[in-house]
Amino acid sequence: MRLLGKLDWSAIPLDQPIPLIASATAGGLVVAVVIYAWAKGWWPYLWNEWITSVDHKRIGVMYIILAALMLLRGFADAVMMRSQQALALHGAQGYLPPEHYDQVFSAHGTIMIFFGGMPLVIGLMNFAVPLQLGVRDVAFPTWNNVGFWLTATGALLVNLSLGIGEFARTGWLPYPPLSELAYSPGVGVDYYIWALQISGVGTLSTGINLVTTILKMRAPGMSYLRMPVFCWTSLAANLLIIAVFPILTATLAMLGLDRYLGFHFFTNDAGGNPMMFVNLIWAWGHPEVYILILPCFGIFSEVFSTFSGKPLFGYRSMVAATLFICIVSLMVWLHHFFTMGAGGDVNAAFGIATSIIAVGTGVKIYNWLFTMYGGRIRFEPPVLWALGFMVTFVIGGMTGVLLAVPPADFVLHNSLFLVAHFHNVIIGGVVFGAFAGYEYWFPKAFGFRLHKGWGVAAFWLTLTGFVATFTPLYIVGMEGMTRRLQHVDNPLWDPWIILAGLGTIVIGAGVAAQLIQLVVSIRMRDQLRDVTGDPWNGRTLEWVTPSPPPTFNFPVLHDVHGEEAYWGMKQAAIAQERLYDEPDYKPIEMPRNSPTGFVTAFFAAIIGFALIWHIWWLVALGLVGAYATFVVFAWRDEDEYEIPAEEVARVDRARRAARGPEWLASMGAQP
Repeated sequence: MRLLGKLDWSAIPLDQPIPLIASATAGGLVVAVVIYAWAKGWWPYLWNEWITSVDHKRIGVMYIILAALMLLRGFADAVMMRSQQALALHGAQGYLPPEHYDQVFSAHGTIMIFFGGMPLVIGLMNFAVPLQLGVRDVAFPTWNNVGFWLTATGALLVNLSLGIGEFARTGWLPYPPLSELAYSPGVGVDYYIWALQISGVGTLSTGINLVTTILKMRAPGMSYLRMPVFCWTSLAANLLIIAVFPILTATLAMLGLDRYLGFHFFTNDAGGNPMMFVNLIWAWGHPEVYILILPCFGIFSEVFSTFSGKPLFGYRSMVAATLFICIVSLMVWLHHFFTMGAGGDVNAAFGIATSIIAVGTGVKIYNWLFTMYGGRIRFEPPVLWALGFMVTFVIGGMTGVLLAVPPADFVLHNSLFLVAHFHNVIIGGVVFGAFAGYEYWFPKAFGFRLHKGWGVAAFWLTLTGFVATFTPLYIVGMEGMTRRLQHVDNPLWDPWIILAGLGTIVIGAGVAAQLIQLVVSIRMRDQLRDVTGDPWNGRTLEWVTPSPPPTFNFPVLHDVHGEEAYWGMKQAAIAQERLYDEPDYKPIEMPRNSPTGFVTAFFAAIIGFALIWHIWWLVALGLVGAYATFVVFAWRDEDEYEIPAEEVARVDRARRAARGPEWLASMGAQP
């Protein structure tokens, strides 16, 4: 028995320059950042205020930073795929060998969904939901920290596969029998399994946390039908997380048992059935699409209402549509494999369910249109992203309804038409929605706005590149081009493949514009400062607080009246030409920061890496460390600290001073 299991020098891809250079560059950047932070003396601050923080706002920001890094990594994979296809024409081989190309497209999908999209929407929910509910934190603050660091651990394992071993060559969902040990004997599928198992535990814990927060911790007077729509869509998304992520965990556990202990859940022999995997993975996978998109629907509702200067049209119908989508999303998974041969009756039932679910989204589209109708729309960057969503998502939704028709799906199944549809929905819906939320809540998180000019440029470049990239894929998909091709031999498709590659370059320019926007905004932060805490003339409770909000969020918990709590308070103050009377400030107890999440993630990373490489003594050591962490946390004597009433008063009086008569007059003058 070897001390390091299957791990040896052959795991380093010395004969493959691209992953070797990429991993060396990434590792060098990490080391450089660590050394720079050490030289600047930032580590005590980072450890005490961020890494061990249990403040939902800072955890939300860390989720978004993680997501941004993973989106850049996933986009790099997309650039490699599109450029490889554009270069591998007329018999040329391009620069990516087939086995490396397979890893690239598998990593692209895995990273973009699990470590790009999911942390992005979870980060926005973590940041905004407690503020909108008018409460001071989530239900389980330390558990929130643990959930983030477990997600980061999964991302770490995926990226380790770039330089140590390999990643799965199975696609972003590891279908058997290809993912079984006989056909994938390397560690690629094992990296996939353990990265997703660990991050999935983090996601499930966050789902339980946010559902508990929304159901049990609202401000006084905030009934369910007084919650902002973003809280409703977050509730629906996290209910889906609780319902379906255990399915993912169980499915990957069964695949792991097949690979590690010779079980036969999904094998082609000994009673196994690969189609059971496909059913289970899509019973998780299609609700996952709505886990991603539902919070973005909530963001669009907040953005359209705020920047139209009007209440959201049809609030109750929006809530009903949200819950309708939440329930029906659990009943459509089989449309991903109509070609399985389940029979006409089964296909028809799932096709009808898939068509019906579009009704809920249609209700939302019309409500957003009616919200804007008659309003005085301010075309700030959040609105541009929201309008871009409406155009692109409607197209993506219509192509989805087309694919819901089994005969059409038989023709288009596994084609690039399907890839274009999926990206139409995910980029046009989730990415555009997350960028709208990023622009919208950035001044609340950091105290200054993002630069408008660069934000507008980023939007138009991204939208133009998006259309240029995926419209050609619809065309070649209709003409029969399938997915996952490392090279293309049909000369009729060459112009469309090249156009898609050029579109990717334009999207890259949009990414660069967003990075420049961030840098320029930081440099100009004094000119872009938000001193009042309400830069957009907002309508929900997060805009009551200063920007950035204090640790305790609110000096007192506000008594909510009506569907738009803050808007009603603000209109009363405008009418009276003064703020409400100063409250009776009292000490506030808040949870202490804790290293539990980081330490847990450290041992989870050790366990995951050791399981991948069959280093069993290291697995045992990691389990002992994880259990010890649990025991130490459980026996803490002090888990809260007190913020004195004087400090609470100081923070709130500064906020009130910034909201004098001039500010009230300016708010009254806005639509």
